[in-house]
Amino acid sequence: MSDNLPPGVEVISTVPGTEFRIPAGAEARTIRITLAPGDPGAPPHRHPGPVFGYVISGEVLFELEGQAPRILKAGDGLAEPGGDVIHLQGANNSADNEAQFVVTMLAEPGTPILTMVSAEELAERAHLRVTR
Repeated sequence: MSDNLPPGVEVISTVPGTEFRIPAGAEARTIRITLAPGDPGAPPHRHPGPVFGYVISGEVLFELEGQAPRILKAGDGLAEPGGDVIHLQGANNSADNEAQFVVTMLAEPGTPILTMVSAEELAERAHLRVTR
C-alpha cells in the first residue's frame, strides 16, 4: 500500500492471496444489502464469482464454508471467492438496529447474484463447516 495517497483517499481493506478467480468476461456489480433488525439474511447460497465489500453500518454475522463465523462491524471489510464455496450466513447480528453492507461482485454477465443451496447438499458438505 502506498502512503502517498491524495487527501480523501482511504484504503478500506486489502485481501491477500490469489484464491479468487475472476470469470472471463466478468462484469462488476455493486450491490447494497440492507438487513432489518434480527434479519437472518439469505439462506445458504453461492455467488457466481468473487465478492469484495465492507460493512457500512451495524453488525453482520458472516460465515463462509471453511471459515469460522465472525462478527463484522461498520468499517470492516469482507471477501469471498464465490464459485463452489457456500456463503452460509450473512445475518444482522442485532435485534435492535439495521445493518447494511456494500459489495462488488465480479461475475459473468447474466448470471444470478446468488444461487440457493439445497438442504441435501448442505448435509453432504457439513464436514466443511467450521464451528467455534
